[in-house]
Amino acid sequence: MNRLVFLALALFGVFATVSSGQAQLVPTAPLDRIVAIAEDDVILQSELDSTVQQILTQYRNTPQQLPPRDVLERQVLDRLIMVRLQVQRAQSTGIRVTDNDVDQTIQRIAQQNHVDVGQLRASLQHDGVDYDGFRKTLKEQLMVDRLRQRVVAGAPQVTDAEIDSLIAGGSVKTGEIHLAHILIGLPDNASAAQIEEARVKADNVKKQIDGGMDFAAAAIRFSNAQDALDGGDLGWRRMDSVPQAFAELAETMQPGQVSGVMRAPNGFHIVKVVEKRNSGGKQVVTEYHGRHIEIATTELVSSDEAQRRINDIRRRIVDGHEDFVALAKQYSNDAPTANLGGEMGWFPIDQYGPKVAEVLAKMKEGDVSPAFQTDVGWHILQLLGKRDADRTDQLKREQAREILRTRKSDDEYENFLRSVRSDSYIEIRLPGAENKPATAH
Repeated sequence: MNRLVFLALALFGVFATVSSGQAQLVPTAPLDRIVAIAEDDVILQSELDSTVQQILTQYRNTPQQLPPRDVLERQVLDRLIMVRLQVQRAQSTGIRVTDNDVDQTIQRIAQQNHVDVGQLRASLQHDGVDYDGFRKTLKEQLMVDRLRQRVVAGAPQVTDAEIDSLIAGGSVKTGEIHLAHILIGLPDNASAAQIEEARVKADNVKKQIDGGMDFAAAAIRFSNAQDALDGGDLGWRRMDSVPQAFAELAETMQPGQVSGVMRAPNGFHIVKVVEKRNSGGKQVVTEYHGRHIEIATTELVSSDEAQRRINDIRRRIVDGHEDFVALAKQYSNDAPTANLGGEMGWFPIDQYGPKVAEVLAKMKEGDVSPAFQTDVGWHILQLLGKRDADRTDQLKREQAREILRTRKSDDEYENFLRSVRSDSYIEIRLPGAENKPATAH
């Protein structure tokens, strides 16, 4: 049967089957409704309902924190739309995530929660989360993460002069802070009327919080930020890694306090200081001296192939006693270290991310690690030594560099998302939400 005829019949609630060479029309159950179109993809009512139900389950003990159902649905729909647009952009630029990548991520999630994969799956089922849907969501998130890495790689580089200026200005703060925020957003090139409308709304939200409304509930109900459904929670961050305006404000506030309304380029913010942790003085850390070999995963080299290659190299080193340095120069895909024989120098345990830190914590001097996977590929690592070192000055410079890198990366990706949204075809078909904002008034 012609594909277009098949689709037309499906849209009218019938399905074409072929029996004895003749087409017959057989009634079917009502088809899923499309609630949004995002470029080449559609979002179905069943997907929206499933995600909303997960949030309702998450807040089943505090349902009063959630906005009305129609507002919640639009918030969730907006998030689903942005995920789909990012996934499409990732696919169009050659980013791929394999089933093995998803399996590895699920294994890590299970380990972090001190359960095996079977127990994790049972827990998800108990909470009403479809396992196949869970895998699909993880795959999309991995694609979005890899897209972000690719986009922010194009952010302007941090210079030594910028680092010196930041340190001289006293903007490198020690300690950690746990913040939450609410954003009343503004569109690009907002008019004076739109700015005033957003300001009035932000003032009204602040009055409701001052009147006793829970901050997380207000964030869920009113915030335009991507973390709105998390109650605006930004989690624990180093003082030097939060936006400068937030850090300066938080220094004057005590845990539990909520700021006034703050104007920013993307809208109006309200910030809550949840907790603070102080640190300071001389900072002595354990440094590790290592070298490594990386086999990167690419469009031409699958994760399975990269794993096979790195395991072969490890066998040549451990069992065949071949030279690590020579093999790193010959095979490693990590350009900064390959010509140095994989040499990484001295570094704190967390410098190369949580996976490298996890591997290092289990090693003794001279050990060659088992093969392990990161977002860029498969690796082996040799631990050459350990030492305690005073890194006060170095850490301050590293903190300054990270502040500037984070700011530039965040700006780069925020601009990218704005561009993606403005350049994409988006059609909202959710009844009653076609032209309404995603937050309650």
